[in-house]
Amino acid sequence: MAKVYLIGAGPGDEELITLKAIRVLKKCTAVMYDRLAGPGILKYLNEDCEIYYCGKEPGCHYKTQEEINEMLVGLAKKGHVVGRIKGGDPYVFGRGGEEALALIEEGIEFETIPGITSAISVLSYAGIPVTHRAIAQSFHIFTGMTAEKANINWSGAAKSNGTLIFLMGFRNFDIIKSRLMENGVSEDTPAAIVMRGTTSKQKKVIGTLKDVKEKAIESGITSPCIIVVGEVVKFHDEFNWYEKKPLFGQNICITRSKEQSQEIKEKLIDLGAQVTEINTIKIVNTNSTLDTYKDKIEDYDYIALTSVNGVNVFFDYLIKNEIDLRNIKAKFCAIGPATARALKAKGILPFIVAEEFVAEDLFEKMKEYIKPNDKVLLPRSAKSRAFLKEALTEKGCNVDEAHTYDIEKGASPEEGVFEEVDTVLFTSPTTVRNLIDMVGKEQVSQKRCIAIGPITAKELDENGINHEVCEEYTTEGMVKHLSASN
Repeated sequence: MAKVYLIGAGPGDEELITLKAIRVLKKCTAVMYDRLAGPGILKYLNEDCEIYYCGKEPGCHYKTQEEINEMLVGLAKKGHVVGRIKGGDPYVFGRGGEEALALIEEGIEFETIPGITSAISVLSYAGIPVTHRAIAQSFHIFTGMTAEKANINWSGAAKSNGTLIFLMGFRNFDIIKSRLMENGVSEDTPAAIVMRGTTSKQKKVIGTLKDVKEKAIESGITSPCIIVVGEVVKFHDEFNWYEKKPLFGQNICITRSKEQSQEIKEKLIDLGAQVTEINTIKIVNTNSTLDTYKDKIEDYDYIALTSVNGVNVFFDYLIKNEIDLRNIKAKFCAIGPATARALKAKGILPFIVAEEFVAEDLFEKMKEYIKPNDKVLLPRSAKSRAFLKEALTEKGCNVDEAHTYDIEKGASPEEGVFEEVDTVLFTSPTTVRNLIDMVGKEQVSQKRCIAIGPITAKELDENGINHEVCEEYTTEGMVKHLSASN
């Protein structure tokens, strides 16, 4: 059944989207989004979902509101479940009401998913509470875009003794200032302007109604931004939790597969970074290759897993083929702590764990225990290096290798996404090659590049790209490297 969801995506930090919005997005067969929603939201969509950019940028209108309304109706009439993704909340100066009326007129079912409005969230990230006991007992939100023509009760706003918030009003600041002062607001009233709040590009200036615009211009602030006038602005430093985080102001690009990105992403976000996911690799399950070894899987002495993906596809195979783990006598070995954690999540405590995410380290640990004629199973990527198999074979082990998954190039990022990035994290040579193929060597060279270890660093060297190498060859080591160098 055709249906349209008007979805509020929040102010920019993709974690401020609601659980309901995420659930609904997974059902959509077509989505329309604009620039204020941010591209990170698109990762919640199914691969076959049709995506349409309909953002309206200052001086460059991609689509008029009427065209957007017609497109919503048209997609719904084709039978789509349509997600209309809007920054902030659909009804807080988002023109969601106009879209709802267009759908009602055509008899199309719709539902509104509220979003966190930038009027509150952006100020919170800037350390400014919209209300505070005995200082501001109300707050008032206005559109600043049409301040000159808007039917605003300036006298009522000036006399409210509350916090005054103007969205999209930077170009009309002089009009806002004049109207407020004409109605009794002192030019010495604290004021702030916050640009691109809740993102790595957040910037704020603090001043008074008299001088805050000049300070903003000197600081390079441009739209989109929020203007706030009131005594609560005085808390901007005391309540400033976001801008004090160690990685605040950095947009860090993760190039791993979607399945592998979550852990490091959450750590970076907790440190204040904005994370851009460009999944340069896509995991293709080929674990049917284990069919060859299924009948003797209980006979192995060691099973060595060299990635989180390897763990997941191996255990998927066991479940699908109803192989009882209790009958497997092999000792499990893991390359790196992330792989070890993935094994523990399956109820397995690895016998051997390589501290570094390199095959050489795993072999050094294994050779202390392995004996000639030991049977070893290596379920791993089709693109894995030959080193581990060859080294174990040289020690007299009988090694079976099953390419349980393959790695393909992921989808290229949306236009403009990579331009926002400051630092790129590479975790394998494949991520280097694929990102270069997606955005170009010149674009990659302009960023700060960090390699997880020497194997990945070698690929960057061969492409002539300056880079840094982590001392600890793990994703945790990458986080430590970023924190120490900031």
